[in-house]
Amino acid sequence: MPNLEHPAYPAATLLHLESLVPCRESQVSMLLSIFGERQQFSFQSIFIYGHTSSGKTYVMQTLLNTLQLPHVFVNCVEYFTSRLLLEEILIHCSETEQTSHVPCDTFNDFVRLFKQAVASRELEDQTLYIVLDRAEQLREMEANILPAFLRLQELTDRNVTVVLLSEIVWELFRPNMGCFEPFTLYFPDYSIGHLQKILSQNHPPEYSADFYAAYINILLGVFYMVCRDLKELQHLAALNFSKYCEPVVRGEANERDTRKLWKSIEPHLKKAMQTVYLREISSSQWERLQRDDGEPGQLKGLSAHTHVELPYYSKFLLIAAYLASYNPVRTDKRFFLKHHGKIRKTNFMKKHEKTSNHLLGPKPFPLDRLLAILYSIVDNRVAPTANIFSQITSLVTLQLLSMVDHNDQLDGPRYKCTVSLDFIRAIAR
Repeated sequence: MPNLEHPAYPAATLLHLESLVPCRESQVSMLLSIFGERQQFSFQSIFIYGHTSSGKTYVMQTLLNTLQLPHVFVNCVEYFTSRLLLEEILIHCSETEQTSHVPCDTFNDFVRLFKQAVASRELEDQTLYIVLDRAEQLREMEANILPAFLRLQELTDRNVTVVLLSEIVWELFRPNMGCFEPFTLYFPDYSIGHLQKILSQNHPPEYSADFYAAYINILLGVFYMVCRDLKELQHLAALNFSKYCEPVVRGEANERDTRKLWKSIEPHLKKAMQTVYLREISSSQWERLQRDDGEPGQLKGLSAHTHVELPYYSKFLLIAAYLASYNPVRTDKRFFLKHHGKIRKTNFMKKHEKTSNHLLGPKPFPLDRLLAILYSIVDNRVAPTANIFSQITSLVTLQLLSMVDHNDQLDGPRYKCTVSLDFIRAIAR
């Protein structure tokens, strides 16, 4: 990838910027060309989207801070109402940037106060960037907020650019009434080569870069298929590196004995697989577990799946979901009806049925089937109340159930059970 170039900034600054945001040179180059010169008017609005941990927030913060561009950075989750959001932007735009309250009830008030704030800071001769992180929250605010932000440059007649950062695509933002279309920029997921390069930069000074790069290569070989979240991988790399170094510290191996080091770290990485994304075990708990060579199930509280305490009907819902995920639909009548009639015995088996369903993984099932199995396995009569549906939503939030994407909206949502048989046995007891 060639070095970044821009006539408005010295080469040393751009070279430093490139070192701070590895593997995002093309996106930074595009943003620099969009920004143009400091005094030039840029796009009214820019929409940047991509999956979580794809570098959107970090790149924008690093770019604006390194180039010392006037900007306001606001998280829309923290300021979740339109009034809080508008007042926070005005506070940062004011000359002293004090935390004093700036009353702003409507967007008309915001436009008037924003003009005064820009004039007081003498920013008319350069672009002011307003960055709204987690911008999908704007859809929950008043209908005029998003279209007004997209045309803020036009409404205020000031040199201002609004940058929206989101994890969802623009098509899910576009209002029905129509609005100004922003310039869209996509941040793709990091490839395994990108992750290797980024993670290897954090090697401890007491070890060589090649030694730490070999460790990162082993870590990605284990976790890349199930986890591509850069933040989670950074956490896992920091958490397990001390265990990887133990044979070297004890003098049983040197830094080049990759095979011996792999055999030493392999069982501990398999244990760490149980905590990916859920973050059930704190760093101190995980270090204590590694010292004791124990199993994750030995920790108390939320440190293991088997110790998660669920409401009464949630347990039955999860058992029903497991049965629906791993049993074929044609067996429901046999298993859950008392008078299911005569069952024909046949020696014929389809080719795909010869493989265990547990090896094939969970299959998606509709909500109706889940409720039908629930009514069959619960002794008492259960009414399909809002409480039951809210518990299903809670199971999805806890990642014990996953909702499967479906194209046919008439079909309704489909789910999969994500827990193991051991977990089902534990809650069944």
